[in-house]
Amino acid sequence: MPTDPTRRAAVLGRPVSHSRSPALHNAGYAAAGLRHWTYTSIDCGEAELRGLVDGLGQEWAGLSLTMPLKEEALRVAALVDPFAQAIGAANTLVRRPYGWHAYNTDAPGMVRALLEAGVSRRPRLALLGGGGTARAAIAAAASLAADVTIYTRRPEAAEELRPVADALDVALDAAPWEKAHECAAAPVVISTVPKGAADHLAVADWSGRPVVFDAIYDPWPTPLAAAAQAAGCAIVSGLDLLLWQAVDQFELFTGVKAPVGEMRAALSAPA
Repeated sequence: MPTDPTRRAAVLGRPVSHSRSPALHNAGYAAAGLRHWTYTSIDCGEAELRGLVDGLGQEWAGLSLTMPLKEEALRVAALVDPFAQAIGAANTLVRRPYGWHAYNTDAPGMVRALLEAGVSRRPRLALLGGGGTARAAIAAAASLAADVTIYTRRPEAAEELRPVADALDVALDAAPWEKAHECAAAPVVISTVPKGAADHLAVADWSGRPVVFDAIYDPWPTPLAAAAQAAGCAIVSGLDLLLWQAVDQFELFTGVKAPVGEMRAALSAPA
């Protein structure tokens, strides 16, 4: 554990005021006895990230990055973890003696959340969306040895993700957004689109009871998640992802084993 009596961390993004990360990490610090650690949120856009990071004092141990900073984080870092490099996005910056080291904990967090929901290896996976979280979903698919059908609102978005799939040896088929309702036939569905974009899929046929992972957590439940849950599907929310990616961040920042139970309880408390 660092000997410096004051250690700081934060989540950066825009918008970021809704983030539950401060409650999650601070609960972990309290449970782990890290009395001199604090975690806050900072509003920051892409053009501001380098200047902000360069200006942080030595008391800053780590940063969590949310949209729209996950690609810019790769350019700011002194060193990029090979896994984050393959994904093309980083959600974590950790201060090292040589500078900031970029990692991606979204993908392993997604895997842990899916396994907790009962997903087994080698599933067929339907992926909605083509942004930074979709990159992590493809990496999660690689860990699960899953084939992926991706549905994107922009056809070119699927092609932009193909190099990620190729680098991680994931079989990726692209399908038009107009056929996104067909995702419900897959054993696992991951939605990474912004709130509202998948609301129309609430009327899809969820009778096959796939595991449905909707990466949104505010507002919750989404119409998609509510309809799938009503049909008997196992549901994974953005809060589950938030927990498991934060567990890895906590340990990277502090060098201390994360108190998962207390961190999970913080997410269950009223916002």
